Amino acid sequence: MIVGGGKIGYFLARQLLEDQHEVLIVEQNAEKAAQIAEDMGEIVMIGDGCEAATMERAGMGRADMAIALTGDDEDNLVVCQVAKHKFNVPHTIARINNPKNERIFKMLGIDATISSTGVILAHIEQELPSHPMIPLMTLKGGGLEIVEVKIPPDAQVVGKPVKSILLPQKSLITLIIGADGQARLPTGDTLIQAGDEIVAVTMLDSEDALRSALTGMPAPQRY
Repeated sequence: MIVGGGKIGYFLARQLLEDQHEVLIVEQNAEKAAQIAEDMGEIVMIGDGCEAATMERAGMGRADMAIALTGDDEDNLVVCQVAKHKFNVPHTIARINNPKNERIFKMLGIDATISSTGVILAHIEQELPSHPMIPLMTLKGGGLEIVEVKIPPDAQVVGKPVKSILLPQKSLITLIIGADGQARLPTGDTLIQAGDEIVAVTMLDSEDALRSALTGMPAPQRY
C-alpha cells in the first residue's frame, strides 16, 4: 500500500508492478489519481490516506508493507503508525523531508525512513572537512549505528595507531579506507592517516564523542 501518488509514489508503483507485486496507491488529489489510473490501470483509490476509515476501505489489513510518500512528514508518520498499530502491517516505510525527524520516527516504531535531503547532505558532508561524519546505517534494536568518519589533515589522530585512540564506550573501528581507495581491516597497530575514511560502530548517543575523538572537532551545538 502506497499513500501518496506524487512522482515518487508513481514511479515506485510502476516498478513494483513490473516486478509482479500487488500494489494499491491511495491519493487524495483526484486529478493525480486519474492520471495514475490512465497509465497503470485500477491500482489507485481516491481518499485521505491518513484516515483509518480510508485505510480500511483500501484493505490496509491485507498489506505486507505500508509506504507513506506524501510531502508532509507528520502525515507520513500518522500513516505508518495507524498502519502498524491498527491494521498490524508488518513493515512500514516513511518518506521524511526534514532529516532531523529521522530519529523521532525510528523511536516511534517506524521500520525505515527515506530522506532525499539526507542523501544529498551525506554527499555534501563527505566533501566538507567541517562535517566529517556520515551516518550509514542504524542497527535495529541495539541502539547502535554504523558511521563513516573522514579524517582531516590536522586531526590529532593522524600518524597514531588505532590502539592509542580513546574511543567512546561501545565504539569500534571496523574498517579503514585509505585515500588511495584501498580498504584494510584495522588492528591495534594500524596507523591512521589523513584522508582515511573510517567506518565505525557506535552508540546513537555517542556520535558527537566519536567525532571529537577522531577529528578533534568539538561536538556541534544542538537546539
